[in-house]
Amino acid sequence: MRKEIWFGLSILVAVVIALFVLMPSPENITNGHLGLLMLGLIVVTIMLGFPTAFTLMGMGVMFTYLAYRGMGPQIAIEQTLDLMVLRTYAVMTNDVLIAVPLFIFMGYLVERANLVERLFKSMHLAMARLPGSLAVATVITCAVFATATGIVGAVVTLMGLLAMPAMMKAGYSVRLTAGAITAGGCLGIMIPPSVLLIVYGAVAGVSVVKLYAGAFFPGLMLALLYVFYIMIVAKISPKSAPPLSAEERRVTLPEFAENIKNSISNRVIPGLVGAMKGKRNIDVPMGTLLYNMVIALLPALVFAAAMALTYDIVTEPDPVQESGLVEMGSFSMGSETQFSGGLAEPPGSGGLAEPLGAQPLGADSTADTSAPAQAEAAEETDADARLPAPMSFWITLIVLGALLLIYYAFLTFARLEIFKMLLSSFFPLALMILAVLGSIVFGFATPSEAAAMGSFGGLLLALAYRRLNIPMLKESVYLAAKTSAMVCWLFVGSSIFSAAFALLGGQAIINDWVLGMNLTPVEFMILAQIVIFLLGWPLEWTEIIVIFMPIFLPLLAHYQIDPLFFGLLVALNLQTAFLSPPVAMSAFYLKGVSPPHVTLNQIFAGMLPFMGIQIIAIVMLYMFPGIGLWLPEVLY
Repeated sequence: MRKEIWFGLSILVAVVIALFVLMPSPENITNGHLGLLMLGLIVVTIMLGFPTAFTLMGMGVMFTYLAYRGMGPQIAIEQTLDLMVLRTYAVMTNDVLIAVPLFIFMGYLVERANLVERLFKSMHLAMARLPGSLAVATVITCAVFATATGIVGAVVTLMGLLAMPAMMKAGYSVRLTAGAITAGGCLGIMIPPSVLLIVYGAVAGVSVVKLYAGAFFPGLMLALLYVFYIMIVAKISPKSAPPLSAEERRVTLPEFAENIKNSISNRVIPGLVGAMKGKRNIDVPMGTLLYNMVIALLPALVFAAAMALTYDIVTEPDPVQESGLVEMGSFSMGSETQFSGGLAEPPGSGGLAEPLGAQPLGADSTADTSAPAQAEAAEETDADARLPAPMSFWITLIVLGALLLIYYAFLTFARLEIFKMLLSSFFPLALMILAVLGSIVFGFATPSEAAAMGSFGGLLLALAYRRLNIPMLKESVYLAAKTSAMVCWLFVGSSIFSAAFALLGGQAIINDWVLGMNLTPVEFMILAQIVIFLLGWPLEWTEIIVIFMPIFLPLLAHYQIDPLFFGLLVALNLQTAFLSPPVAMSAFYLKGVSPPHVTLNQIFAGMLPFMGIQIIAIVMLYMFPGIGLWLPEVLY
């Protein structure tokens, strides 16, 4: 029997033995003990392979009936059925979950648009001069693709088919190859738009918008830590990640670029300008030259537009409060009380008084007519006067302008071809992701509306790459509906299960036990993350979120821990559910498409360093909470 099966069976036996040892004798069992028994049994049944959602519902119904058994069979059945209906209806009316099927549909569309092959090839050439370039390109490709799809299995499988043969052919070690693919494929769990964050927000009652804003920099930090680790390994041990040969780094140039390179210049701007002058452009059509000039100048045009828009925003004058007629009834409360008892003279008046603002006879009337005009002119002058731009704007302008000049100084025709490949693979996907995230984070759209626009963007991408057809659309809709149904039934089951667990008093027992330990907030946070880390071995993130998060959440208020910050730590921690042996699903996805000589133990060994990097990232996020909380605080 395989070692993994023995390990799983040993964990299963340990859970069962612990249940029998820790449970009291039958005559001393209370409802709280039944709740703990239910919690242990749900882990055992899931490990045995029973469907999670329906197991949760079945356990919840059975133990709810046991909780009401003292009221008589008829009332117990009625109360149990009422609980099922109410909890199911509560899930159905949770509008946060609307975004789940839409983001899943967007992911399946992007997966089937055949972008990942172009994306990996362009990233491979763009990173060719970096140490461990193929592994770095793999992690970046996985991060972008996983962010767009959010489907770990699809990303790991596709990258296993594309990147693994290329890395093995280049002489990369099996461990580094497997670790880069599996760890990069899991980044979609953390980097928004992530389905995990939507599910956690629905369970914890935390704003999904704030979760997305908070998870952006921690996810980016984790991806950069992966890249730095690969580059360090490639420097220390070149045998694990040998540099690419000149032939592998070579970019095939089109005929016109070869002609300009050989006759005028290898640099793009001087070469294209020189080809447009005189008789040198005889063999190159002017349309081709202009097209490539526009492509080459595209970064400069985007930079100019971005800085102009930024200048307009930072120099916008403060709004001037307009003065005008005061609406009737807008007097202060003191004025209203003067008229509450009937007609009365204004205070301090000895008789009839002139109306407010009336001028004595003989006063100069030209002042009255010119004053409003002068005030209006002054307001227009104030509105036209712009504020001076802050020093940070000019520093940013100078630094980015200098980098742009350096870019054009070293822009060759080979690099222009790589930029064209990125334009057709990386930038469309990145723009779609940024549009979805930007509309959510900056408040232009709710997560559900942004998910709908993301699905529409996925359709446009599939259409642009000529992959959109009826069979592909039907398959994407079917898979999205199947996955969404699983998530929604899982929510229904967890809602019934959590209600039964609280009804039996299991939550109260756990709360009393944890509070009785007199832990500090730091110790509680460490204990919670260790428990979640260990649960990631036998369980997937969906089961951990819907089953165990309702147990931790009531304790956060006592330890004064922000549920938003706790959710970011949990999301970073739950990636270990796909990287921790022996139930690391990404390892099995990769093994299914690996060559026969690649063993599962080699894949596990390659994943372990990246799992250690995840632990380092969790510690960094806890030591410096601003990594995750700065952006939500600035925006909201």
